[in-house]
Amino acid sequence: MHQHFLHQKNSHQRYVIAKLKRDLQYADNYQQWKSIALALDQASGLEAWKYENASPYYGYEFIAQRLTRIKRLKNQDQQLDLAQYLREGLNFDIANISHPLLYTQTFFGTKKLIEDYIEQVCEAFAYIACETFTALSLTEKMKYFEGALQAYGQPALMFSGGATLGLFHSGVCKTLYEQDLLPKVFSGSSAGALMAGMMATRTDTELMELIHGDGFYENAFKFRNIFKIIRDRSGIADIQALKKFLRVNLGEYTFSEAFSKSGRHASIVVAPYIATHHPRIMNEVTSPDLLIWSATLASCAVPLLFPPVKLTTKRPDGVYTPYMANTRWVDGSVRSDFPQEKMARLYNINYSIACQVNPHVVPFMQSDIERYRKDLLSWPTRFMRHQAKSLALEAMDFTRTHLERVPIIQRLVDHGFGIVGQRYYGDINIVGHYSLRHYGYMLQNPTPALFKKLQREGERATWPKISSIEAHARVGKTLEHCLTVLRQQQTSLCQTG
Repeated sequence: MHQHFLHQKNSHQRYVIAKLKRDLQYADNYQQWKSIALALDQASGLEAWKYENASPYYGYEFIAQRLTRIKRLKNQDQQLDLAQYLREGLNFDIANISHPLLYTQTFFGTKKLIEDYIEQVCEAFAYIACETFTALSLTEKMKYFEGALQAYGQPALMFSGGATLGLFHSGVCKTLYEQDLLPKVFSGSSAGALMAGMMATRTDTELMELIHGDGFYENAFKFRNIFKIIRDRSGIADIQALKKFLRVNLGEYTFSEAFSKSGRHASIVVAPYIATHHPRIMNEVTSPDLLIWSATLASCAVPLLFPPVKLTTKRPDGVYTPYMANTRWVDGSVRSDFPQEKMARLYNINYSIACQVNPHVVPFMQSDIERYRKDLLSWPTRFMRHQAKSLALEAMDFTRTHLERVPIIQRLVDHGFGIVGQRYYGDINIVGHYSLRHYGYMLQNPTPALFKKLQREGERATWPKISSIEAHARVGKTLEHCLTVLRQQQTSLCQTG
């Protein structure tokens, strides 16, 4: 769509647009990026698209009707009707307003109708929570907002694997935190598990000190000599060096202790070494006494690079004990990079933000425009991708059937099934953009310079997604805020009473 508008411009207008695009690439911070993006929408004529309600991607007539009705009920002070009407339409994707293609047509933002609708819904909920709304008592209001928040759900942030490239995730977290959009639920596998562990074991202040500082750059990777590798077949990197790195950076917290400290729900993905067993997510619900560094160590135990490991728990008296002592664990990203369904059941997730930097996945990721295209020209590519996946799975199935007595082949094929068969997309996707140089970073020990470089790449990849994330999150954050205010009022009444 951008190119369509560009062809209609004269040479001076095209020059201005080209300059703004260059400025956009070199913006120093999100506010500067946003200002340039809005100027680009104006200069290119894309701003007009925002004011046209019609679009095939969402039910614009339905949204317009609801917007009008909410305004009328509020203006006429029909309080109970307003509360009921808002509750009926409580869905972050009502009438498909969160469709990804509604956030790719311009450089920033989406349809003005959608933005107005979300704004009006938030104002209406805030009105119900205020003292001038008298149709419900304080207790009834709290019950109303507790039910609304449960019905609406909450977002999850998921970090992929990617070895040292996982430093990209810190830039995503930095941007989301600065915009007050950082979810309370997140998951990580392999390198992403380290980011999940960092978030789980730190308060907001500590997390921002880490992210705004030089990062962490102890020796995570220490490679073993060829004689040791041949002698004990325990991987090409030293698992003890990685273990020390994790204990220094994550401390001795269990999942339960970390949640008490940070208030964030961290899930770390691990997989049993026996490939036929399903991967698991470890968190304060499923394994409260498991040490976070232990789960992260297992999630980072990439086959061939590190040997499988055993997990460790901490009893209430502080004594360390084995977790499922007869089981060894490995990297969770091979078979479950993003555990969306399991997290949804545990934490009432309504949408997910996926941060993908896995080097074997990123080159094959499609943009939202490519994924959701329906025109005839997209069919050949769609057909080829589907057939390639089907053929790969069939080839691995054939290999597993005929070479089932060769353990190493069986294990490689099982891992292959996990890599090809799993889903790598979330509802919103923040993806690293790689050159060949990035593959050289993978097994480098983190340095302050590399930390800042990859963090910056994470920030820049997140900026274009902020308007979409904010549209997804705003109603939910309004409900949380209203409930917090009401609980404070109840506490004050109890204290004065």
